[in-house]
Amino acid sequence: MKTVIQRVRNSRVSVEGRVVAQIGPGLVILLGIGPADGEVEAQYLAEKIANLRIFEDENGKTNLSIRDTKGSAIVVSQFTLYADTRKGRRQSFINAAPPEVARPLVERFVEILNSQGIPVQTGEFGTHMLVEINNDGPVTILLER
Repeated sequence: MKTVIQRVRNSRVSVEGRVVAQIGPGLVILLGIGPADGEVEAQYLAEKIANLRIFEDENGKTNLSIRDTKGSAIVVSQFTLYADTRKGRRQSFINAAPPEVARPLVERFVEILNSQGIPVQTGEFGTHMLVEINNDGPVTILLER
């Protein structure tokens, strides 16, 4: 399982001109699922992200988590995190989980984040999305398990 986490001032996800998710300060989590991923990886990354101290305190130090700031998150399933570009000029997605494996695990990841006290919205699985990210910092972190 791979994630790209971006601390944002605000973010919005649209599908066919319709806004499906919108938050103020918080995190955008781009989530890639591999074929061998399961509950253990989802639990680990959701808990890690919920407690990751990447927000600034009153002294400008990154001492606060999304839980501490009572921020929100948008989770966007993104199989392209598993792109393999080692051969040629066209990427291969052979290392990404198929939709029937990935979809339930994305949903489980969202449930775990919610159970950590994080209000979570999502993009729409399997659709073409416009993801608007107002990155704060910028702070972008890669996590995988």
